[in-house]
Amino acid sequence: MKRIFLSPPHMSGQELELIQKVFESNYIAPLGEYVNRFEDSIHKFTGAKHVLAVNTGTSAIHLALRVLNIGIGDYVLASSFTFIGSIAPILYMGATPIFIDSDESWNLSPKLLRDFLSNWKEKKPKALILTHLYGQMADIEEIYNICRKNDIALIEDSAEALGAEFNNQASGTFGDFGIYSFNGNKILTTSGGGILIGKNEELMAKARFLSTQAKEDTIHYEHIEFGYNYRMSNVLASIGVAQMEVLNQRIEKRRQIFNIYKNLLEDSVEFMPEIYNSRGNRWLTTILFKNRDLNLESIIHKFKRNGIEVRHLWKPMHLQPLFKDSINYTNGVSEDMFKRGLCLPSGTAMEIEDIERVVKIIKEFI
Repeated sequence: MKRIFLSPPHMSGQELELIQKVFESNYIAPLGEYVNRFEDSIHKFTGAKHVLAVNTGTSAIHLALRVLNIGIGDYVLASSFTFIGSIAPILYMGATPIFIDSDESWNLSPKLLRDFLSNWKEKKPKALILTHLYGQMADIEEIYNICRKNDIALIEDSAEALGAEFNNQASGTFGDFGIYSFNGNKILTTSGGGILIGKNEELMAKARFLSTQAKEDTIHYEHIEFGYNYRMSNVLASIGVAQMEVLNQRIEKRRQIFNIYKNLLEDSVEFMPEIYNSRGNRWLTTILFKNRDLNLESIIHKFKRNGIEVRHLWKPMHLQPLFKDSINYTNGVSEDMFKRGLCLPSGTAMEIEDIERVVKIIKEFI
């Protein structure tokens, strides 16, 4: 029986050719021609002013927080309905996260954000890390305006949302910083990797400096402050260059997969919506069962027995044991979605027969 994975890598066919060129040059270490080319391809695709290729999306968020001088005693707002990689850098900096819940878009609620800031009496948060969940745009226009009004730096976690747009503007390019991920399960992958983009030339130059161990411009190794070994290797960047050539095709295929699922299941389940004036990349097709009494563990095990990988939706950060004493402003939306939601296989190499196998199990279970 063919195994169906949630979101496996899908190579374009050009990767081996470019990797071979890297090996022939013997320049496989961090930095090199293909790192520059990869950064340039992101710049051209998104319109981002400044682009920095690093080893993970989490590293990119960490660098953004570092150049914003966030540290011990500072507060950072964040989406609660997200992956831990969005939040861990806050802890790296010794800062305190404040989790904001979702609305009917599944993404962070602008209303809750505004209400929280209106009632918050402690030290003003310095930044907001906003996740564009499952490749779908949050209400970035409204959230951006709230951040500007309150002088809060905005970091867009677009790890899952490369290629998503709001008003024809690329995700990640609205805030002070944006990040993308090229982990193995993303819409494009370099096996591991990330991108930091930003508007401020000076801050992005500082992030670039910190990403290469904060080495001063001297003949010997001179360090006035500490940095990180965060830069992307030339080998992985060559994979990214090849993958970027097919990004639009991958987005269209993911959207087709979503539409097939929706046509076959919309009477049985709810799907994550696209908000007004937006276009998502549909990285993963995600559903909510209408029956709140269904046992999700049972259906996940049923899929597993049939060789199909599905996943829970993200467990909200404010429910994680790590953050049991966290500050959070919640309304029960993300908790409800976690209890009754699944991520369905959405890989761009899927055939219609694969989708029908998934749908058959869901309908049998319902």
